[in-house]
Amino acid sequence: MTGICAGRVAAVTGAGRGLGRAHALGLAAAGAAVVVNDLGVDPGGEGGGAGPARHVADEITARGGRAVAHAGDIATTEGAASLVATALDAFGRLDALVNNAGFLRDRMLVNLGEDDWDAVVRVHLKGHFLPLRHAAAHWRAEAKAGRTPVARIVNTTSGAGLLGSVGQAGYAAAKAGVVGLTLVAAAELARYGVQTNAVAPAARTRMTERAFPGMAAPERGFDAMAPENVSPLVVWLASAASAGVNGRVFEAEGGRVTVMEGWSPGPAVERAGRWEAGELGEEVRGLLKAARPPGAVYGAQ
Repeated sequence: MTGICAGRVAAVTGAGRGLGRAHALGLAAAGAAVVVNDLGVDPGGEGGGAGPARHVADEITARGGRAVAHAGDIATTEGAASLVATALDAFGRLDALVNNAGFLRDRMLVNLGEDDWDAVVRVHLKGHFLPLRHAAAHWRAEAKAGRTPVARIVNTTSGAGLLGSVGQAGYAAAKAGVVGLTLVAAAELARYGVQTNAVAPAARTRMTERAFPGMAAPERGFDAMAPENVSPLVVWLASAASAGVNGRVFEAEGGRVTVMEGWSPGPAVERAGRWEAGELGEEVRGLLKAARPPGAVYGAQ
């Protein structure tokens, strides 16, 4: 197959349904061979099975592409390592990693149990770190052997992680952590030929349908919330064509792509010595009046 990812190999986590499936199909259509990872769990992270991953891999091969299924738990060292090993065994290389796997267990903060917090942070944040860590180790070894890769990591954050979201403390904290991880990986791995970026998608998935029940597809016209709308950005970021793009966060919804600018210095006040608390309070209020208001609170993306 031809396309901007021709000859490349990509691994996509959480690719059995929704955004991950759309990304896997998009990468394959652009010429990539794809490792389709999915644990096969329900929206709350329960159950499991290889069926969803196999189904998407079969879709790709039926369309003339190359794909293999991987049903390992990428939030474990063994599962993350086997994801990279599967790409190398099946296709002889790995060029791109798209971290997408996740689920929700929404509760208001005072009702959020420790087990639910741990489960969400585990799959969203640890499930980003471990595949990234194992893929990065492979690419670093390649670079040190004189075979510097043209490698790409595309992480999945959320508006909830960028601006907060009522009822989603664990999810928002994990997705904010993904941004921090993205920035560190971008700084550390560039020397090995690896670019790391993140996408905050807004699309109709099993997770967002639970949070926003009115997100049905329209009977006619452009479906702005279709997950396939996000995938072109992911495919481009996973390709060699995105050279020079590193440490960036993008928001993608419908036909709109936005570069997110994140935290940046705003109004400030300074003196040569230490402030008194009461005196400083009045100064801070003045700074807040001059500052931009905080962003809107998001729902799950």
